[in-house]
Amino acid sequence: MDASSSSSSCSSSSKGMMDYGNEPHVLAVDDNIIDRKLVEKLLKNSSCKVTTAENGLRALEYLGLGDDQKNNLETMGSKVNLIITDYCMPGMTGYDLLKKVKESNAMKEVPVVIMSSENIPTRINKCLEEGAQMFMLKPLKQSDVKKLRCQLMKRS
Repeated sequence: MDASSSSSSCSSSSKGMMDYGNEPHVLAVDDNIIDRKLVEKLLKNSSCKVTTAENGLRALEYLGLGDDQKNNLETMGSKVNLIITDYCMPGMTGYDLLKKVKESNAMKEVPVVIMSSENIPTRINKCLEEGAQMFMLKPLKQSDVKKLRCQLMKRS
């Protein structure tokens, strides 16, 4: 692992980093285990704490936004600093997950990044209009994750 080389020039701006020090907690959501493992490895190489979920419903449960967890939002809201999700997943798309997160008072400030292997401008625009922080094309590369981490650290 070459995580030591992951600190780039963007790490100097720690003012808007909520309270997660140098290791932001990222929830990575993807139904494809290979893509999920790749994203997890890239994020860990960039000194992120990573939790994975194999679909949108599991992600909502983890975030405390499942149908049976409506009253538990305040304790869960501080768990995650970023959500990165695949767009195409069975049951609940990444777009649907994005909408649920943005509708939640406790989670709406958490940035959501959508990933897809398909470069479809209307889909990208729809996600960005709904509040996605960024739309990234798969397969992700380490440079994509560094860019993402820089953006996360610059948030105020």
